[in-house]
Amino acid sequence: MSSEHALSLQNPAHSFEPAQLVEPDEAAVPPPSVDVLGVPLALTTYERAMEWIDARVETGEKGYVCVAAVHTVMACQEDEELRRAVLNSSLTVPDGQPLVWAMNALGSNLPSRVYGPELMARHCERSARTGTRIFLYGGRNQGALVQLALNLRRRYPGLKIVGGYSPPFRQLSAEEEQGVADEINRSGADVVWVGIGVPKQEKWMAAMRDKLDAPVLIGVGAAFDFHAGLVAQAPNWVQSLGMEWAYRLSREPKRLWKRYAKYNPWFVLGFARQWAGARLGV
Repeated sequence: MSSEHALSLQNPAHSFEPAQLVEPDEAAVPPPSVDVLGVPLALTTYERAMEWIDARVETGEKGYVCVAAVHTVMACQEDEELRRAVLNSSLTVPDGQPLVWAMNALGSNLPSRVYGPELMARHCERSARTGTRIFLYGGRNQGALVQLALNLRRRYPGLKIVGGYSPPFRQLSAEEEQGVADEINRSGADVVWVGIGVPKQEKWMAAMRDKLDAPVLIGVGAAFDFHAGLVAQAPNWVQSLGMEWAYRLSREPKRLWKRYAKYNPWFVLGFARQWAGARLGV
């Protein structure tokens, strides 16, 4: 594998009910889901999702996790490859607050979303205690990836980051893909965190799943930029109002305005039809 983007990162010398001990085989079973515009979203919490990840690591059963916001759900309506990748995931969690509201409107009782950056932070904290080995795939460039690794190590002493790779902004050749797979497999990673954005990360996980030994792959999009300190996260009160999209739009209007102008109204109209159909029993 070319060394241009590869990075050696070896370390130098709210839930439905109270947390309970769960056997790995039981925890590895995906939770039930609710269909929102054709995308099954897991009825889960941070704790339950992390139990699932840890159980898969322990049993060695392979899978991948999609972290879905409204953008993901609506992009699935017009991108068949993305739709297949999401539908074939082992677990798709509701990252966006509007998706939690939609699930609850259909009769669920989810207390909160499973926000990708927060899931990554909580599981890294957990991994520092359990010894779970992680690989970082993504980042704007190698410098951003290095900063991400440094920040995670500072926040979670003992975290085992066993490798990283910042891919170029183009499709990898078959030879490059195999080189990446070999690098990840040599690292002995248990979990591969993938931060290359929707829809690339979902398609990458689906395509690479059989080539990788790591039990769990998790696509978390902008989490890499947030944890590297390159992009500011919306305040908690903004997130709780489901207005994180507006905050991000104010920070990156040129890149994001088309996405939100198209997908947000489309989601509201599409879900209104689904909700009305559910109420009428059709």
